[in-house]
Formats: sequence, structure tokens, C-alpha cells
Amino acid sequence: MSPLSLRTLNRTYLDRQLLLDRAGLSPLDAVRHLMGLQGQEPDAPYVGLWARLADFRHDGLTALLHDRSVVRAKLQRNTQHLVEAQDFRTLHPLLAPVLGKARQGAFGRAIHGLDTDDLVRAGRELMSGDGLTRPQLGRALAARFPGRDSLALAYAVQSLVAHVHPPPSGVWGRRGATPLVLAEEWRGGPMARRPRIDEVILRYLAAYGPAAVRDIQAWCGLTRLREVVDGMRSRLRVYHDAAGRELFDVPGAALADPDRPAPVRFLPRFDNLVLGHADRTRVIDDEDRRRVIIGSEVSPVFLVDGFVRGIWSWRDGTVEVTPFRPLAPDEAAAVREEAGGLLGFLRGPDGTGATGRRATAATGAVLIG
Repeated sequence: MSPLSLRTLNRTYLDRQLLLDRAGLSPLDAVRHLMGLQGQEPDAPYVGLWARLADFRHDGLTALLHDRSVVRAKLQRNTQHLVEAQDFRTLHPLLAPVLGKARQGAFGRAIHGLDTDDLVRAGRELMSGDGLTRPQLGRALAARFPGRDSLALAYAVQSLVAHVHPPPSGVWGRRGATPLVLAEEWRGGPMARRPRIDEVILRYLAAYGPAAVRDIQAWCGLTRLREVVDGMRSRLRVYHDAAGRELFDVPGAALADPDRPAPVRFLPRFDNLVLGHADRTRVIDDEDRRRVIIGSEVSPVFLVDGFVRGIWSWRDGTVEVTPFRPLAPDEAAAVREEAGGLLGFLRGPDGTGATGRRATAATGAVLIG
């Protein structure tokens, strides 16, 4: 079999990420298919769904957060994600080692010598009911463990105890304190006792594949998955890329036509499209990646012909577009048209933008730099 070309990987990835054609899926089905949406910025998942779904409206996601079908919590790569509530029950136990490693690296010395079971019991007791913000939790824990740093205690409990951030945290246009509540109480059920990583890998490949083992690891933050994937070979389709690297896929999943047109798309800050692989060249070259991902920051991007061509921002009612290279006239026209749709979405259902400031018709504009 011939190696998969870069354009085949690009178009297949866009198709599975619902970015070639806006899908007719419900917001819940989309969140489930994508195995979550990056939620570091509260408004980002809304923009991510707007880019992927036909007729998506803000209340389509807000309602899911309020009825507890979707939860916001720290998961993949130890970062905030919005995931379907049932997926949270599986993902949190699987990713607990990642969360624990982050705790040990950042606060291991500060909590050295504490009995972990005692810390977990105290944390669960304090977060039960209405929950607490992190500062509140830290102060309450410090009262029980005198002489310990309150922030270290709070972060340690967050990494040890399954919890979620209930609305209004994560809701469009809302900022402020982030409450922590016990996940079991919020959803009314325990975490999965024996979560299966192979099922998660199959789900990942359906939305991000074909992909290498190190891509899977980069997406979830887990390591040493080679043995797991090798044990799944009879259940997987194996390809190779132009460099000869092994890529795995779900059997029967279609590869997209490399010549299929790819429309302009605007994606939010931290979108998983640019974070879902170790090798990100299927959507962004290495030079542009260094302009988009700076330290822990990931800028909002726009795609032209399926690849990242620049970044964008939303300021004072204006969508400012910054291409990395000059756009051809037809490309600039397509970018302006899609940015106009984005402008309308960012104004929000009541004309109030993501920052909570009203964007008027007089200030609304698309500016291509």
C-alpha cells in the first residue's frame, strides 16, 4: 500500500473533526465524537462548535452544561476540557496518573509527609454539597493541616479527587470564580471501576486518525501506550506516512479525497485540532506552529485550504485577522466571508460579546492585516 500523503492526512483529519462540511450533529453528539473540547477559555468550546456544526447556537451548549450532560473538568494533558458526562467517568480514572504526576512535580515538596488518604478524605468532605472555590478549599484545608501551604493543599486535592466545575463556570460570556464540586455528586454516580484504554484509543482514532502511538500519547498525556496498541493490532488498520512512520486507524473508517476542497474555518484558542497530535504537520507546518504555540499559550487560528494560515483576535467588536503570508484575492474574499459569520456569532445571542461588552453595528468589523 502506498504511503498516505500529507494532503490525504489533512483532509481526513478535517473530515473527522467536522471541519470539511458543517455537520448536522447535535452539540452533545459532537462533544462525544470529538472526545471533548478544549475549555481553557470558557468561550472557546462555543466557537469550536460553531466552526463544526450547522445552525449551532450558544444555548445548545449552555443547556448541556446546566442539565449536566456535559461537564467541565481538568483531563487530557492536565488541561480544562468539556466532555460528555459519561466519558468523564471513563477518562478521569484513566488520566489520574497524569494529574498525579503534575501534582507531584509542582507541589510534591510542599505536601511531603502528608497521608494521602487523610488529604483525600478531607478534600471530599469539604467539596461535598455546594462545593468550594480553590482559595476557599485551600484555606479550609490549611486549617486542618496547619503549617502547610494552602495553595499546594488545594491543588493536591484537585489532582486526587474527581471533581467538576459546574456552571456558570464555562458558560458563554461568564468570568469569575471557578467552583469545585464532587463529580459523583454532580452526576449522581461513581467513576468507572475498570476503564478500558483500548476503547478510548479507538474513539480517538475515529476523530483524530490515522495516528501514530506518540500522537495518541500527546493527545491524552499518557505514556507507554506502544504495548497497548501492539495488542490491538488485529482490531486496527495500519498505514504508513511519507516518512515511513506507522499510523493506526479504525477499520472501515474512510480516508478523505486529498483533492477535496477545504473551506476557510476559524478555530478558537487552544483548539484540539492543533494539539491533538505530536506531529502536527498535517494541519500546521513547524514554522507557523512556533507562531501559534508560544509557551503554554495557543492562539486562535484560521485555516485556508485545510492548513493554518494565520491567527485572529476579537477586540472591541472587530475580528482582526493576521495572515502569516499574503492571501490571494479569492482566499481573502473567503476569509472575509467566514470572518463575517464569526463576527455575528461572537456578538452573542443578545448582542453582548464574549467579553461581556456590547458590540454594536457601528463597531462591528472584519479587519485583515
